[in-house]
Amino acid sequence: MALRRPCAAGTFYPSDPLALRREVEACLGGGAELGPPPPPLSGPVGLILPHAGYLYSGPVAGAGFRALWGLGRPEQVVILGTNHTGLGGPLVLGEPGEWATPLGPLPVDEGLSRELQLATGAERTNLPFLEEHSVEVQLPFLRYLFGPIPFVPAVVRSHGPRLCQEVGQALATVLAHRPVAVIASSDFTHYEPDEVARKKDQRALAEILNLDLEGFLEAVERHRISICGVGAVGILISFAKKAGLRAKLLSYRTSGEVAGMRDQVVGYAAVLFRGEDA
Repeated sequence: MALRRPCAAGTFYPSDPLALRREVEACLGGGAELGPPPPPLSGPVGLILPHAGYLYSGPVAGAGFRALWGLGRPEQVVILGTNHTGLGGPLVLGEPGEWATPLGPLPVDEGLSRELQLATGAERTNLPFLEEHSVEVQLPFLRYLFGPIPFVPAVVRSHGPRLCQEVGQALATVLAHRPVAVIASSDFTHYEPDEVARKKDQRALAEILNLDLEGFLEAVERHRISICGVGAVGILISFAKKAGLRAKLLSYRTSGEVAGMRDQVVGYAAVLFRGEDA
């Protein structure tokens, strides 16, 4: 069984297990405040979460994971990452095996991976994941909260409307009524002045909260919004609409709030997609 080793430990988040546990707890607002382990999820949920260094985006990611904890324990997790390397096809799923983290490994869910590959026609190879952090940075949170929970790693290179719609609907068909969390791992506007980044991201978030895939993709193009995970977010919008979920903004901030330099910031958002019964 292949073991995928971390590429972002020691840079995006601590490589020391104790330091990482403390960092994750801080991002979650304090581990003791989470309460007892939750019951299973009642159905599928979705999340948009950032994937920058925990110093900058960790509290935003923490807001999303706290919300997930409050809704229930997923049986499986699908992570739609950003393909920063450009390797592989429009949609790539990871190969069988485990992913190591400083808090312990998480297994790739081979059964669900095969179902999603059949439904979407995705390629399967580990090549795009070897130096890709967008999926990896979500795993310490999942490992801390839920232990060795099975997951499906994916990266999305294309953001064409047809791919977003077809893959999102395929996910909804496969995952209908299952207690599965689908995470779109994406940062928002990159390297713009703080005021400009906030305005651009507000435009994108308005379309996301309305579950308007066409409006979201049009806003990204028209206003040149440098969201890195456009395809992953687009797929999640399509999935959420087909699955009957509604969206809520949980948290938004920019790197300028941490670094104090507001001339070149990156935006981070946590959005929750849930059903009426979730």
